Amino acid sequence: MNMNNALARWHEVARNGSTVEGLRSIIHDDAVFHSPVVHTPQVGQAIVIAYLSAAAQTLGNESFCYVREVLGENTAVLEFTTQMDGIHINGIDMITFNEDEMIIDFKVMVRPLKAVNKVWEMMAAQLERAPA
Repeated sequence: MNMNNALARWHEVARNGSTVEGLRSIIHDDAVFHSPVVHTPQVGQAIVIAYLSAAAQTLGNESFCYVREVLGENTAVLEFTTQMDGIHINGIDMITFNEDEMIIDFKVMVRPLKAVNKVWEMMAAQLERAPA
């Protein structure tokens, strides 16, 4: 597995709006998503795509920026900042790839508490609007 290639594919998909088609090309069928506001892991490509698409619509505004990357053998930790309704949000995306450079685990952590509450509010609204 080439970690730099895998991460470059993630950045390309994210830069292009995290479309369903783009996400489908990099997310494994059995991928798992860990939300900062949902207590149980969300399992399966379709639900992971739904969450990441919703996140792109809510967090991925013009202020979104990755500010640091820490790379391991098959995991990348990407720190980001963004603003939502005047609230500064700081978080990380922890992404694990398999040997085929597909995302198999995606964990999001957000701080501070005010930001977590805003993300929950905006993501819930976005997921309700998403087609089933």
